[in-house]
Amino acid sequence: MPGPIDDALKHLTELSPQDWVVRGGWPAAAAALIDADIGTISGAADKVIRVSSTPDWLLAIDFQSGHDSLAKLPDLLLYNSALFKRHALPVRTLLVLLHRGADSRKLTGLYERGFPGEPFDAALRYRVLRVWEVAAAAWLSGGLGLVPLAPLGSVQKADLPAVVAQMKQRFDREAPSQAKELWSAAYILMGPRYESAIVQSLLRGVVNMKESTTYQAILKEGKAEGKAIGIAEGKAEGKAEEARKMLLLQGRDRFGEPSAKIVAQLDAVTDLARLEALGLRLLHVKTWEELLGANGTTRHPRGRR
Repeated sequence: MPGPIDDALKHLTELSPQDWVVRGGWPAAAAALIDADIGTISGAADKVIRVSSTPDWLLAIDFQSGHDSLAKLPDLLLYNSALFKRHALPVRTLLVLLHRGADSRKLTGLYERGFPGEPFDAALRYRVLRVWEVAAAAWLSGGLGLVPLAPLGSVQKADLPAVVAQMKQRFDREAPSQAKELWSAAYILMGPRYESAIVQSLLRGVVNMKESTTYQAILKEGKAEGKAIGIAEGKAEGKAEEARKMLLLQGRDRFGEPSAKIVAQLDAVTDLARLEALGLRLLHVKTWEELLGANGTTRHPRGRR
């Protein structure tokens, strides 16, 4: 998985190698990233972690976001054997699927190779971690290297602003010096799952990601789409920001100070028409929650769109 996604995942794995052991379903233990390169083998696993145990063992992690997860299994079988030969340690394999498009019901945890009707001459037992099946709260409560995957976990779109707010709390409290890289990783990893406009609106203002080395990987790969979106949004951002400020000002006067979750939800609204509709709705509701409720609808107070 070359490119920005690989750069992001490498950084996250380096931050919390032991957390990937636990997330894969094995007992907690001290762990450290080691050199994953096997020079004579292509299609190697993405990351290799040495786990301190009795005996020590290796965890080969392969991250997949495309549709070729099944095709990767023969490579993982070969790489598993090569790692054992090189390090003389038992090897376990964790296949991490970043979104549903990478999944297949044939990913059963066992890959066998051999002639039909004969005993299999080679087999690979592996575990599959489907990121979207893990609650966002579980990613949020893990090590810092797991937190950027929270938006990819089991979460409703309406709850994403609250998830982002919790991510910000952890980054600001535990790793302010690394926040740019962590936000950049989240930005990149959200790309295959969410529309660009959603990602941009959720992460706008949390940090200046352009200063991070991870974000620069997007530019090196020729990802001009994000820049084009930023320019287009910049033209309308001023009006939307003014509408949002007015909404907050009027809302504070009617409902009192909004919670952090309410502020995050309002920050995620970038469409000027929706902000104006919320301004009309504000005159006919009694709380912040009611204003943003009704499944996020912005229906005109008299029922017209």
